[in-house]
Amino acid sequence: MTMNEGNQQPEANPLSFARSYQLEALEMALKQNTIVFFETGTGKTLIAIMLLRSYAHLLRKPSPYVAVFLVPTVVLVTQQSGVVKTHTDLKVGHYYGEMGVDYWDDATWKKELDKHEVLVMTPQILLNALRHTFLRLDQIKVLIFDECHNARGKNQYACIMTEFYHRELASNRVQLPRVFGMTASPIKAKASSSNKAYWKQISELENLMHSKVFTCDSDNVLTQYISFSTPKLKLYDDKDKPCMTFETLQEDLQKLAHKHICSLSRPGISPSVAKSAEDKVNKLLSIFKFCLTELGIWLAVKAAEVYSREDGNIFLWGNMDISRDTAVKAFSSDAVKVLSARIPTGPQWLIRNDLRANMTVGYLTSKIICLVETLLEYRELKDLRCIVFVERIVTAIVIRSLLNELLPEVTGWRTEYTAGNNSRFQSQSRKDQNAIVDEFRKGTVNIIVSTSMLEEGLDVQSCNLVIRFDPSATICSFIQSRGRARMHNSDFVLMVKSDDHSGIARVKNYLASGDMMRQECLSHADLPCKPLGKEMHGESWYEVESTGAIVTLSSSVALLHFYCSRLPSDRYFKPHPLCIIDKELESCTLHLPHGCPVRAITVSGDRKSLKQLACLEACKELHRVRALTDNLVPDIVEEEAEPEEFGYEPYLDEHSKYFPQELIGSRDNKSDTTYYCYLIVLKPNFQYDVEPQNIMLAVHEMLDSDLGEFSFDLDADRGKLVVHVMLVGKVTLAPKEVVLCQQFQAKLFNILLKRNVDSLHEDCQHSRRKGSAVFDYLLVPVLGSHPNISIDWRCISSVRFPKNASLVDHTKCPSRGGCGQRIHTKSGLVCRFILENSLVSTPHNDVLYCIKGTLDSVDGNTNFAIRDGESMTYKEYYHQRHGIDLKYEGERLLNGGRIFTAHNYLQRCRIPNKKESSNRWCELPPELCSIIMSPISISTFYSFSFLPSIMHRIESVLMASKLKSIPMGHCTQNVVIPAIKVLEAITTKKCQEELHLESLETLGDSFLKYAATQQLFKTRQNGHEGLLSLKRQRIISNAALCKLGCDRKIPGFIRTEPFDLKTWIIPGVDCDVLEEDEISASSKVYTGGSRQIKNKKVADVVEALIGAFLSAAGEIAAVSFMSWLGIEIDFITVPYSRMSVTNPEVHVNIGYLESLLKYKFEDASLLVEALTHGSYMRPEIPGCYQRLEFLGDAVLDYLITVHLYHNYPGVSPGLLTDLRSASVNNDCYALSAIKAGLHKNILHLSPDLHRHISETINKSDELQSVETFGWESETTLPKVLGDVIESLAGAIFVDSGYDKETVFRCMKPLLDPLVTLETLRIHPKRELLQLCQKENYTFKKPVISRQNGLAYATVEVEAHGAVHKETLTAKDRKLAERLACKAVLKSIKDKA
Repeated sequence: MTMNEGNQQPEANPLSFARSYQLEALEMALKQNTIVFFETGTGKTLIAIMLLRSYAHLLRKPSPYVAVFLVPTVVLVTQQSGVVKTHTDLKVGHYYGEMGVDYWDDATWKKELDKHEVLVMTPQILLNALRHTFLRLDQIKVLIFDECHNARGKNQYACIMTEFYHRELASNRVQLPRVFGMTASPIKAKASSSNKAYWKQISELENLMHSKVFTCDSDNVLTQYISFSTPKLKLYDDKDKPCMTFETLQEDLQKLAHKHICSLSRPGISPSVAKSAEDKVNKLLSIFKFCLTELGIWLAVKAAEVYSREDGNIFLWGNMDISRDTAVKAFSSDAVKVLSARIPTGPQWLIRNDLRANMTVGYLTSKIICLVETLLEYRELKDLRCIVFVERIVTAIVIRSLLNELLPEVTGWRTEYTAGNNSRFQSQSRKDQNAIVDEFRKGTVNIIVSTSMLEEGLDVQSCNLVIRFDPSATICSFIQSRGRARMHNSDFVLMVKSDDHSGIARVKNYLASGDMMRQECLSHADLPCKPLGKEMHGESWYEVESTGAIVTLSSSVALLHFYCSRLPSDRYFKPHPLCIIDKELESCTLHLPHGCPVRAITVSGDRKSLKQLACLEACKELHRVRALTDNLVPDIVEEEAEPEEFGYEPYLDEHSKYFPQELIGSRDNKSDTTYYCYLIVLKPNFQYDVEPQNIMLAVHEMLDSDLGEFSFDLDADRGKLVVHVMLVGKVTLAPKEVVLCQQFQAKLFNILLKRNVDSLHEDCQHSRRKGSAVFDYLLVPVLGSHPNISIDWRCISSVRFPKNASLVDHTKCPSRGGCGQRIHTKSGLVCRFILENSLVSTPHNDVLYCIKGTLDSVDGNTNFAIRDGESMTYKEYYHQRHGIDLKYEGERLLNGGRIFTAHNYLQRCRIPNKKESSNRWCELPPELCSIIMSPISISTFYSFSFLPSIMHRIESVLMASKLKSIPMGHCTQNVVIPAIKVLEAITTKKCQEELHLESLETLGDSFLKYAATQQLFKTRQNGHEGLLSLKRQRIISNAALCKLGCDRKIPGFIRTEPFDLKTWIIPGVDCDVLEEDEISASSKVYTGGSRQIKNKKVADVVEALIGAFLSAAGEIAAVSFMSWLGIEIDFITVPYSRMSVTNPEVHVNIGYLESLLKYKFEDASLLVEALTHGSYMRPEIPGCYQRLEFLGDAVLDYLITVHLYHNYPGVSPGLLTDLRSASVNNDCYALSAIKAGLHKNILHLSPDLHRHISETINKSDELQSVETFGWESETTLPKVLGDVIESLAGAIFVDSGYDKETVFRCMKPLLDPLVTLETLRIHPKRELLQLCQKENYTFKKPVISRQNGLAYATVEVEAHGAVHKETLTAKDRKLAERLACKAVLKSIKDKA
């Protein structure tokens, strides 16, 4: 038993307050495997803590070792892990079934081992982890068994030792953990008067645990430190029980049960449901009889009331059939009436009025009276904490009702009950149980009526009374329940019937058992343990050679059921193995559900273990075909764990933004420069008195061919402005000319964007750092039209107009004498022609104007109307309004137009600035004007006001062209993808432009799903639908697509925000943020800053790009793009190999179905498969429709999406999404199936499904009136009906050699009429959300709950101060939410 620890010996690390016997036990535990046997409350856990502290230096990370602390109940997991955390500095993890550990894989367990040093868990978790080799014994340094007396037979403690510890011990292959057990009784059996019998059981425990029991010599050692409760025997006499009354009532209940059982034979109730309901009724009858005779009529009524409750599920019978549930509740309700008839009614009669009289007539039994009177003996006790132990859950519930009726007025005591949830009768959630125990500790609950669940481990130091209402079944139960009373001077009351002599003798044996067990342990202390060897109780097992994972004969049943539970299921059928035993042949045939690659196993052997043998053989075969992994877990469990990895990848939010290298360069202008010239022609589709001037874009290198000639629209204030861009040639400019053009465009954009007159000259003197990265292109005005165009150098030279107008050479004015009329300005005396096309500022109000010309016959003395028929001269106006006296009032006024404001003209539905348009023109006295630029026309400024938006679009198209060119390099086909289509795919809806990704995303999403589905269907022909769905999800999930997109640097191309002129970089102006970046071997961009992009948005763009390649160049191009991303798809035809049905015409009407589909099947067995539900488990039909449904769902989705995309090319992206949602949904398909009569051809064995289909068909008149493709239906349509539409599509697709067009041709008549723009009705939830967004209403998150098998949905909207709130119910949550949204919409519209 002494383990070889090598050089790593534990060192004793006791606590200062440890008692002498605890230190002795620790010393023993450090030497050898030990079981400490001390009474409850003596501090056994503290010894375990000190043992952990002694091993701590061997456990601390990065050590690969851990300690495992096993406890028998979930309540103790929390309690003991808290104790370990309090008294050690070790990292503690705690584990129980509700945490989902059954579905953990090897990687998840590795994370837990890397993170924690002590693992506190229930034993089944460790047993499973060892069986699956997620944990190994050589990783465990200390293995602690709390309540180790449970290690008997096939208990998990025993299995851990026999299946793993003793096998490793016999092989001597690995270092084994130190075993430490704790118990208040090493014997878990009835008491015996024989010492030999005691030692036999103790030695069995020692040998199994490979540990020696350590205990003290006598109770005297312990009583020095702790108090023990005083045992008290309470005898009660039930001779005066009214037997006749009880017998009569029992007969009445028997007749009542017979009546309800007979009612189950009516039509519509299947034999299996009737048999199950009969069993439940008989079970209830037994319970009511027990309550009647043992507790009394009044408590029997309470029990019947509990079972008849309509509003609660205090007892859960599993997933009960509605008819079965109804029958059981009906019997309980009638039982209440029968029993209540014997009890007085009226407000004057109360059960507490006269207890003895109530006992005489049988309302309460003497046993109950004994309990009540015993409790009342302690009424003077301050702060009572009492636990009453009972055997049955129903006893606990009804006694709690009685005590709360009797005691509060007399004593103020409050009573609760607790009951374990291992039974089918689950009375409480674990949260409720913990809350009751906490209240008991605090004193707000005084009495707990409990089953045996509180015998083990409950630590309530203030518990001062324990009553055994029902006797203990074992010595262990007796000792543990006695140990719950921890308080000094506490009592342990044992209730026994006065004439039960064997019961009284058993109690005496229990009282003496402690000393006898101690004596046997001490007398055999030197006897060594006997190893059990490798045989595992003689059980056969299967071991995976590569991992060591095992499944035993006894564990194979649970493993097989676990595997089946992970197969695809629906509300009508839960997959499970079907076992048929032939007693004569002593053979067993195990039929496995559809979706399982192994369909049947037949074995022969010992009749008692036939089922287990078949299950073990099935597990072997499932592992052979890889349905069970090498860790012997269902393949889907490992598959489920893998997609989660994508969610934790560091592709969060921060991404760079890319800029095209074609527009960026350095400013070393030392020699002549050649530019490629692109003419930008602006053609307004509206009338305006200012004509736009053509502009030339000059760049250093030729742009992509997509920009050689293209057009797009801008939303100007007065209508659409068509922008046409075309390549017109080259031009070579001298350095001085380049600088002049740069100064000109910089000044114009500063004027248009900043409007700050004082900063204009400063901004024009921008820095000229050599080699700095800037937007290095020119935008210059041109004269003429293509092909006869020239740069307007005269206009460009206006940037150098001097501040002092006297320096201007007036001889060059375009007048007959070389000089025109002189006019006084702020800049000096100038020629009229210089003013007529100039940019001026008026310093008195800091406004910029473009001068179009002078106004004939209008000067400072001219009158003009102001308001209400009044008028004044311009001279008077400037004097009154601005305090300015015009000196040259005789000079003609100038016709000035305010400078245009640059906007985001790409924004869809932009609201024009009407005020800006109406106040554009005014009359200006020349003497108030300061000339900034001349000559320059207002047309030039008008055109330049559009250029930021135009250049933003050109930049975007360039980036789209750059993005498309990268995957195109990997495409073997010669395909053309327009850059504008890629731009659509990378433009989000938030950009508020006419084009955005939603339509392409819809198309790409459907194609990606279709392609991935077809690939998996062909390559994973043994995979069931659940596994295929998970694998598809790994390919098409947002997390997966985001990762692929980020790996290919797609986020830098994404346009996520509306164009903002504030962040637009003026060409030629230094920009420190631009850095060169290589995004592929042949492609470079510049990055500028970073922005946050949601992961889903990246995934949306990836889908939209797939849609762009698909819509522009077909499926080959889309597959090529997906291959570049990292999604490998191959559309080659692969034969569909499967076990086919012989004589398919026997099972379905082949002729009718082929006529309906207008398609002749090559393999008619595909029709049988397409119409077989999972519940139809017949040996002659090897498969159900799930795989074909998986395929057909994706095929139909894609076909309908493509149909809508091509049939409605002009609709908005959002509307296309609505059309798809309204067309591709289960309700539409289900309605089509009903219309075609397909429900008559479905093969199934589910009463639930039969009833649901019948209910649906009975409402066919209502359903025929539904013209909105499912949204308006207020009935939950069976999903199976929609599934068969999809499976038939899958069957045709496979049979036709994967021909989509054949599928659409055959399925479209079934689905007609397809949704159109005229028949489209938006989903009520979407319509409500859109209304709230438009009207700024407050939409609260819907609240969904389930009660009594129904879904409740509450939808609330606050609109204009009024609250519109509706709660509706349905069988499923989606329908309930839809109906609630529809009701709220109606409420809002009615109020409006």
